[in-house]
Amino acid sequence: MTVHVLSDTGTLTGRSLRHILRSPDTIITTAVTPIALMLIFVYVLGGAINTGSGGSYINYLLPGILLITIASGIAYTAYRLFLDMQGGIFERFQSMPIPRPSVLWAHVLTSLVGNLASLAIVTGVALIMGFRTGASVVDWLAVAGILILFTLALTWIAVIAGLSAKTVDGASAFSYPLIFLPFISSAFVPTDSMPGPVAWFAENQPVTYIVNTLRALFAQQPVGDDIWIALAWCAGLLVAAYAAATAIYRKKIS
Repeated sequence: MTVHVLSDTGTLTGRSLRHILRSPDTIITTAVTPIALMLIFVYVLGGAINTGSGGSYINYLLPGILLITIASGIAYTAYRLFLDMQGGIFERFQSMPIPRPSVLWAHVLTSLVGNLASLAIVTGVALIMGFRTGASVVDWLAVAGILILFTLALTWIAVIAGLSAKTVDGASAFSYPLIFLPFISSAFVPTDSMPGPVAWFAENQPVTYIVNTLRALFAQQPVGDDIWIALAWCAGLLVAAYAAATAIYRKKIS
């Protein structure tokens, strides 16, 4: 059974990836918004922002931009899943000996590959703009692991949206709050510069812990407890979203 799940998931993932290769503008579009934000904040607003870190603002900014890149990219997962649901392809898959989890995992893995490509593009642009890090290979692997876990968590939330949406616009609109969440965190400015209630929310929401962890890894500084809280948030969101998505999927195809 496990062999069938893996082989069928690989086949369906290949199908989804071919759609991206035929329309690479989805990856480019996903990267455009974060790159535009980097340009605006670094070259227009960066000089007026005091982060207290004493370093380059692009170094301070990049972790939050990477999370915005992921939040932008998962909207396409919900969009593609919604189109598959409306196009009746799920019904055709049901008539074939394909394990049920394979259909959803194909979309999730496609999202992961697409988002990693977008993250690579954004990081490349950041390097051109002056981003520098002394992070070791182990630090980079830790950064990649956190970003992958965060991508999987948000992608399963996107699956919920794709399965539950009534319109194509509704399928992708859910991502807007996720894109704006980093703005109320430590991604762009220190949280102690914010008004009391806003600062409390910013300090205790998951994006801040993830951003602080990535920033510390890039700067080769101690990550403290932030990394464990960040991992707990990502893992908790992933488990909850996966359970909800699979429950909705079973109900849809029953």
